[in-house]
Amino acid sequence: MTADPTTWLSVTSSGLYCVPGDFFIDPTVKKDRAVITHGHGDHARPGHRNVLATAETAAIMAERYGAEAIGSVQTMAYGETVEIGGVRVTLLPAGHILGSAQVVMEYGGARVIASGDYKRRADPTCAGFEVMPADVFITEATFALPVFRHPPDSQEIDKLTRSLRTFPERTHLVGAYGLGKCQRVIALLRAAGVDETIYLHGAMQGLCDLYRSLGVDLGRLAPAADLDKKDSGGRIVLCPPSALNDRWSRRFADPVTAMASGWMRVRQRAKQGGVEIPLVISDHADWDELTATLHEVAPRELWVTHGREDALVHYATTQGFAARALRLVGFDEDSA
Repeated sequence: MTADPTTWLSVTSSGLYCVPGDFFIDPTVKKDRAVITHGHGDHARPGHRNVLATAETAAIMAERYGAEAIGSVQTMAYGETVEIGGVRVTLLPAGHILGSAQVVMEYGGARVIASGDYKRRADPTCAGFEVMPADVFITEATFALPVFRHPPDSQEIDKLTRSLRTFPERTHLVGAYGLGKCQRVIALLRAAGVDETIYLHGAMQGLCDLYRSLGVDLGRLAPAADLDKKDSGGRIVLCPPSALNDRWSRRFADPVTAMASGWMRVRQRAKQGGVEIPLVISDHADWDELTATLHEVAPRELWVTHGREDALVHYATTQGFAARALRLVGFDEDSA
């Protein structure tokens, strides 16, 4: 007889807890055992005693927090399986950022997959999402509204390169989250034929160096501090979103401000941020990707977490799936 996943997976104030395995997935507070889906700070917090993650996620956590802050670490390759308290745990690519993983749990004849954050489109900086059938699929819902349909990445990057050609005397500042989005934007620029040096705010340097050490080719990069104002025209500079309108930005020649985020689909957000070139580039699945994944995984039940939960639950039920919202808290959307 198949064990009902609701009897061995529990939603707690600290996150999703696997009872027989005695581990949490992306817990929001320090725990003895944590399985970490990826390196963003709202999922990979420091202080856990024992961590299970991909080698890339472990390296990202060590870079961000220091090796001493993440306790004992067990790394797993994609597709590898370990048994924890009778629960078979496998990590599959999630396509979100470098090292991101879905957590597959098999226990009592049931398979549950926790997606973590994910996207479905190709990304040269990380392994692509892998579909596996499941009895229960636990999905994120950051952009789970029909209005969120992300355009092709190449179309958005073309906005930036067109502006560079039109305003060669102006510095182009691109706001992007420092882990995943920054490196992806660089890779997309390289794919679009931009082979000149790309400059980085100091906050971006360490993680770009780490990506390169893990085999992701980003081309020629240099610190933005090396640029003189008189030589900064026509240059691309990546920086944290908060730096776009900061005093720091005044060191460049009449800067054009761009912002790479799925939230740039919302015009009011771009306007409020003073963004001249909104780049709708997201590391999360859009509405079409979320719904297509549901049909491909074809679970008996869909559990929905952090985001526009109700809309995706409603859609799933109209398609004949049992669905519910988990209402997990503690996850932000800064990396969208």
